Amino acid sequence: MSFSMTGYGQSSLQFGGYKITFEVKSVNNRYCEVVLRMPRDWTGYEDMLRRKVLHHIKRGRVDVVINREITEETASVQMLSRPAVKSYLKAAEALKDEFGFTGELTLRDILSMPGVMELKEEAAAKGFASFEEYSGMLELGLEQSLHSLLEMRAREGGYLAADLTRRLGHLEELHAEMAALAPAVVVEYRDKLRLRLNALNDGTFPFEEHKFGMEIATFADRCNIDEELTRLYSHFEQCRALLKGSEPAGRKLDFLIQEMNRETNTIGSKCNHLTLVNLTLDMKAELEKIREQAANLE
Repeated sequence: MSFSMTGYGQSSLQFGGYKITFEVKSVNNRYCEVVLRMPRDWTGYEDMLRRKVLHHIKRGRVDVVINREITEETASVQMLSRPAVKSYLKAAEALKDEFGFTGELTLRDILSMPGVMELKEEAAAKGFASFEEYSGMLELGLEQSLHSLLEMRAREGGYLAADLTRRLGHLEELHAEMAALAPAVVVEYRDKLRLRLNALNDGTFPFEEHKFGMEIATFADRCNIDEELTRLYSHFEQCRALLKGSEPAGRKLDFLIQEMNRETNTIGSKCNHLTLVNLTLDMKAELEKIREQAANLE
């Protein structure tokens, strides 16, 4: 199954008097980059959460945002921490005396300071949890949001894979036309060259069939594209297998597209035939569309 690198997932749960919300979004990236944003006192869980994301996602930039809000039930039993207020006021006076700052702390300023409002003992006791309990809660919430993210990535990945498969079919059609036309290139060159020589021959020089044959053989060797066509067909089959497989295919597809472009360029430079040149241009245009779409796959 193919996965897109873009997606979004969210979840929420109640724990310890708080509502914990999880948001996970991912976008394209050459490698796997995980960015976590959460309350400062939960930074000790960062490595565990990062490993959880990396277990599910192999490529793309993943932003994880975890927010914590006090529920109405807990908020109703908050109380003022007078020691914290006194500490802030004392610090403000010290700043004025030492550095000459002016201005006064307002009620809004004080109430917005960390630690000024705290839970009563009964609410704190209700919200107390061990490291393992918090770890399990965060892991569960992240797992639920990742599940939604992966579902979206799988849906979009399916659409991308279907489009790439259709475009590969077009490449195979162009490949079949090239393969059918390739033998005629030498025949057309031989016939045109013979007509030119016959038109130029005024009887003053003999026509040497041996040298004529050597020229045709040299041209046939120079414009032979059998190897390039064989490698292209092999690349088509590998692309189809990657799109049907369960492993991330984005990087491997990018490499195969580069190889297909190289083979197509070689065919264009070797073939001395207008129709073949036009077919290689069509193939290069289709490969560019495939490259743009494959850049979105994990």
